[in-house]
Amino acid sequence: MGDSRVPRSITETYLAQYRAVIAQSDDSAALFPLTGAQRRFLLTSDLGPGRCPDIVPLFFTFPKGTVDVARLRSAALRFASRHTALRGSVTVVRGTPALRLGPPSVEVREVSAGTTVRNAVRAELGSWRAGGPVLRLLLARGPDEEDELLAIVLDHVVCDERALGIVTAGLTEAYTEDIPHRTAPEDAAAYRDAVTRQLAAEEEASRPAHLDYWATRLSVLTNQDPVHPGATSPPDDAADNGMLSHRLPAPEGMRGSVFPVLLDAVSVVLRKGAGVPALGYTWGGRPPGTPEILGCFLNTVVHPVREQAVSLEETAAMWWDDLEHADTPYDEVLRAVRREGASWSGSLDGFVVFEDLGRRPPLTLGGTPGREVHLTTPRRYAAPLAVAFSLGEDLLVRVVWDRGRLADDDARAAGTVLLHTLRHHLDHGADQPTRHGTSRSVAHIPGKE
Repeated sequence: MGDSRVPRSITETYLAQYRAVIAQSDDSAALFPLTGAQRRFLLTSDLGPGRCPDIVPLFFTFPKGTVDVARLRSAALRFASRHTALRGSVTVVRGTPALRLGPPSVEVREVSAGTTVRNAVRAELGSWRAGGPVLRLLLARGPDEEDELLAIVLDHVVCDERALGIVTAGLTEAYTEDIPHRTAPEDAAAYRDAVTRQLAAEEEASRPAHLDYWATRLSVLTNQDPVHPGATSPPDDAADNGMLSHRLPAPEGMRGSVFPVLLDAVSVVLRKGAGVPALGYTWGGRPPGTPEILGCFLNTVVHPVREQAVSLEETAAMWWDDLEHADTPYDEVLRAVRREGASWSGSLDGFVVFEDLGRRPPLTLGGTPGREVHLTTPRRYAAPLAVAFSLGEDLLVRVVWDRGRLADDDARAAGTVLLHTLRHHLDHGADQPTRHGTSRSVAHIPGKE
């Protein structure tokens, strides 16, 4: 007798639909399931303004004449052909999202720089629409500029932090025509196994104990006023973003537990508003034992910024508790919170992105290392204010805001408060103890690679 239970979670419902599609498909070997994050990115790109997907760009400058476009195109195709996430397209089969295997989903071309290389690349990203290649390499050369600018842009549906390192290392190797580490069939088997195990983790984290945890933890959230008087540009399909950047000394004595410090510093900024803001951040890692595959294995975790300040130790303790439940899909969390009667709509007031640059090999083409630069891009962020932290030889802090939702003066004031708080923590901080009394690495969710 078959199992007649009604699916109890979003993940279980999706898996039942996916298995039904596979059972009726003539090319089931070419279909792969999607993680919860991938399905959410697909949904937001289909329903968002102008059908603009969430993208992850990296920018590198090289001395003019370094990059051979034909050679780069061959390298990108060679690299993509060995990675399942970059082959084919994300599609919907009989109402069910899936990845359908096909040719490499790559575009490599030179773009015309009418004014500056940076403006040329910005214009290209502003016209990015869903349905195109998931990996694009855009090279801009200006007649009066000494450097050329290379943009490596991935659709977020195939990209997380670990994926960025796989891409820079893979393109470096492919540009020199090195032999790939794994064949396409081997990668397909590893990718299917990893996504299957990721979905199993998401399903397990959607059980009542996890949902009760998040319903209680986030019950205090309140929606903020979406209108920000003084915003310097009207909201439209192409966001007008501002950016401030600053470099601080790397926290050598607390590198392994720096994230609670960053979380607390951004919380201080958001606490200046009314109500209880929602601060989101991405977190994730491949399931244990997963090979170095390219893909999207993350989730958005929500941290409620309490009205009253708490100690850094308390912030760290709450954060570790959250990570024990971090596999619960975002949509499942929202459903649980709303079921408990909370008014939170799921919108975020701030967002934190953290990247350990020690995990990302440099991009080197033809023996010349690229110099990474950062550009404001015409893209929508998950919140009016986002803060990106890149930890390498120093700590690069970038404050990015949507000028249609947040006034420049308010954003600059937030940046000042943020840097003041960070300096205080970094000058007086040390490794934060965990509930077990020892320091733990924050590179991944506990239990994941």
